[in-house]
Amino acid sequence: MTPDVTSQRADNTVPRGAFGGSQRIQQLFARYKILALLIAVAVIWIFFSALTHGAFVTPRNLSNLLRQMSITGMLACGMVFVIIAGEIDLSVGSLLGLLGGVAAILDVNRHWPIGVTVPAVMLLGVAVGLFNGWWSTYRRVPSFIVGLGGMLAYRGILLGVTGGSTIAPVSDSFVFVGQGYLPRFAGDTLAVVLFVLLAFLTIRQRANRQRYQLRVVPIWQDVAKVVGAGAILAGFVATLDRYGGIPVPVLLLLALLGIFTWIATQTVFGRRIYAVGSNLEATRLSGVNTNRVKLAIFALMGLMCAFAGIVNTARLAAGSPSAGSMGELDAIAACFIGGTSMRGGSGTVYGALIGALVMASLDNGMSMLDVDAYWQMIVKGGILVLAVWIDVMSGSNRR
Repeated sequence: MTPDVTSQRADNTVPRGAFGGSQRIQQLFARYKILALLIAVAVIWIFFSALTHGAFVTPRNLSNLLRQMSITGMLACGMVFVIIAGEIDLSVGSLLGLLGGVAAILDVNRHWPIGVTVPAVMLLGVAVGLFNGWWSTYRRVPSFIVGLGGMLAYRGILLGVTGGSTIAPVSDSFVFVGQGYLPRFAGDTLAVVLFVLLAFLTIRQRANRQRYQLRVVPIWQDVAKVVGAGAILAGFVATLDRYGGIPVPVLLLLALLGIFTWIATQTVFGRRIYAVGSNLEATRLSGVNTNRVKLAIFALMGLMCAFAGIVNTARLAAGSPSAGSMGELDAIAACFIGGTSMRGGSGTVYGALIGALVMASLDNGMSMLDVDAYWQMIVKGGILVLAVWIDVMSGSNRR
């Protein structure tokens, strides 16, 4: 018995020594994932700034970059909930194009006021999202197939309703949604309000953890977090103020970031989304109506497609039959790059938006360098595979 016990102990000892380093690296990556993403964004910006002789980081280009990123970010806000719940939606790019085309038709051909057009398109987006969710949850059709069918069907409907031609020009009030700027004074006031709100929430969270005798990080970490966020916010607003101010689409995206983060972290519905993705059967047996949760998630995804479609049409000042092409892949890639697990049950909204910023930065930088389109697709595809590989390796280390 003794030799067997000794050899067993030796076998158990070797893996610990062999994989201890990789486990520590994995733990550091998991703990500081968002910081790693921000460093990656900084490296990308420095790289493209050097190659474009500083043109990449001019206020004008950064304003255009953030405006471009806002559309993918809106899709990512909804997609991150879908993936966390263990589902996928491949129809969002085509649905974005369809809803944007409908908005253009209502504005240009039907002459509906913007106060009626926008709510109508948003309701249509929710209805289509519910339709997708109904097929996936109550009819048991895999969401991948539902999304794939929607990707083809919605693109076909868009070509049909537009006749394959561009619908233009949309009204000035509609264009403001995609091309307008927030006045500088209002932007500066908003930045101050956001900083005060962040400080208040940090203090409140710390007090709550102390009240319930939970572990509290050293106070210098909270101070550093608030000061760092304030510095980034001040630099962000100051840069945009040098070129018109904060773009309206970016303002909308910031509002959606706050709303979706609140849903994910402060509501019962948000907790249920993570529970459904972590263990569907256990969540169902605990009394949660998992079908309703998934139905609501797809409805939110449809609403985000409506927001993105409206902003995209307003930004282009026209409804295009090709709008939203490959949009679903950018949104999914943004979520995976931002740390959302492909297995479900894990992910953050702000991580997905940083992922969207990575994708938009690559698009913008390679376009400025006049990189061939096929190389752009190769780079983005490679980054997507790399992000999923990191997620898979992290999961295998946890097991």
